[in-house]
Amino acid sequence: MGRTPVKPLKQLRTIATGAFAVATGVVRVALARNTGPQIELRPGDVAPDFALEASDGRTYTLSEFAGHQAVVLAWFPKAFTGGCTAQCESIGGSSHELRRFQVAHFGASVDSPETIRRFAASMEIDFPILSDPHQTAARAYGVLGPSGFPARRTFFIGIDRRILAVDNHVRTATHGADIVSALSQLQIPRQA
Repeated sequence: MGRTPVKPLKQLRTIATGAFAVATGVVRVALARNTGPQIELRPGDVAPDFALEASDGRTYTLSEFAGHQAVVLAWFPKAFTGGCTAQCESIGGSSHELRRFQVAHFGASVDSPETIRRFAASMEIDFPILSDPHQTAARAYGVLGPSGFPARRTFFIGIDRRILAVDNHVRTATHGADIVSALSQLQIPRQA
């Protein structure tokens, strides 16, 4: 009796989680939950502060970075789904390049703290993923959709807490490199 390969189990989990997320979203839309005024943050707007627990066990606030470090906040819909896995793997693959900038970078979802810890551990992610289970920050950033899941959107926030740019068209497979490119274009200082 041999061991079952991990990869097929991981793929099955990704497919099952994705199917469950789609079904949940359809039900929420059908029941008209999570409807309300939608906020649209734009460059120049002050980014809403947050206090969110992360996959590394710390609680992060946006205000702790004000005045000394830019922030990248990459929202994704649901841990363990195909697109979100690809997005976080891409960001993780670019972590070395991202660390060359004076920037704190985070993933963010409305998954529970336990789920994001398992998600980060399963992929050996070396950057914090923020958990917003009460959807407060997701609403404040205008990313929460009628499905109850956040839209895939990335915010680039300056040291003055003003939004520098918003990526509304995230490409999951290249997102890490796209963030590095955007940081260069935004002229975010590099580490000394």
